[in-house]
Amino acid sequence: MADERAVVAHVPGRELPSEDVVVVAEAPTPLALRAVFLLFGLGLFVTALGLMKAGAAALVPTLEGSVFTDNAWSTLGLGWLGACVVLSGSPVAASSLALLDGGAISRTQSFTMLTGSRLGAAFVVLVVGVIFAVRRRGTSGRRAPISIGILSLLMTAGAYLPGAVVGYALLQRGVYDGFDVGTSPALTSVTDALFGWAVDLMTALVPGWMLFPLGVAVLLAGFRLFDKVLPTIGSHQLEDRADAWYTRKWPMFLLGCGVTLLTLSVSVSLTLLVPLVAKGYLRRANTLPYIAGANITTLVDTLVAAVLLGNQDAVRVVLAVTVAVTAWTLCLLAFAYPLLRRLCLAVAGSAVRSPSRLAAFTAVLLMVPLALIAV
Repeated sequence: MADERAVVAHVPGRELPSEDVVVVAEAPTPLALRAVFLLFGLGLFVTALGLMKAGAAALVPTLEGSVFTDNAWSTLGLGWLGACVVLSGSPVAASSLALLDGGAISRTQSFTMLTGSRLGAAFVVLVVGVIFAVRRRGTSGRRAPISIGILSLLMTAGAYLPGAVVGYALLQRGVYDGFDVGTSPALTSVTDALFGWAVDLMTALVPGWMLFPLGVAVLLAGFRLFDKVLPTIGSHQLEDRADAWYTRKWPMFLLGCGVTLLTLSVSVSLTLLVPLVAKGYLRRANTLPYIAGANITTLVDTLVAAVLLGNQDAVRVVLAVTVAVTAWTLCLLAFAYPLLRRLCLAVAGSAVRSPSRLAAFTAVLLMVPLALIAV
């Protein structure tokens, strides 16, 4: 089936009703071309991990004892701020594992940096919400898309911060130390043969301190190619669903898990909520379970990165975060969902009440990780 996109023609001076939305079919990407994108995406992904691993080792003297890595609070702030800056959590999460593998940070610091990357990942939803709101008329029409970004950030914090405390304690107690997931020697030899030459070439040509940022850039390029391979999920695919299943928390939770698993990007899956809520297809109050589900399966690509690195501590770090956050999220939805929903909606409603309050919320969002780094 051809992919579709919703295209809205702009008429100056008025807001177009929903019936003015024209759905235009786009030609699907040929299967052979998807295979090429997949191969090159995998190559960039593996190459990026190799570059980041080598770069982390070269950065050890610089990072050791610095303000960014002198304790677990600093790496929490580094992951949080880094995700806000690059508008994506996955590259920062992979960076936390590469720095661990290279010896630049400890296991607990990698854990907090990974947690921070998830806290800042939803910042892109707020940015998209603000951009979307600028195109709309009326204060109430502008509040809806912005509030989705705030709800995404609040729900993520409500799931990850308490969950991370439990996961951190379990990791420190060595609960996961007996858990070993090794890469297959055949897989390792194949990836080394196919892509190892690129790492060796860049290591020989580029100064050591440049390898890590170069690896991050290559990783971003790899994710862009994966986006071309993975199925496209458009907002209209949710808009056309009948009945009121989307008002129930568990179906929405599973939908959030599934969409993020398909796209391998929590930024994409959460950003889909912006037009749906802005156009009235979904109520803000019903999106929280979806956000909770998306925040769990977003760790799949990070787990894959840990396995490909072949570092058991990296795998244990990802498992510690995933298990603890999943358990805490399920408890929240099962036993405290009404209270959680009231609190999140109250904070979001207060934050979007005026531009000054929204600016204050955004300032706090950026100042908190800076304060953590300075601790």
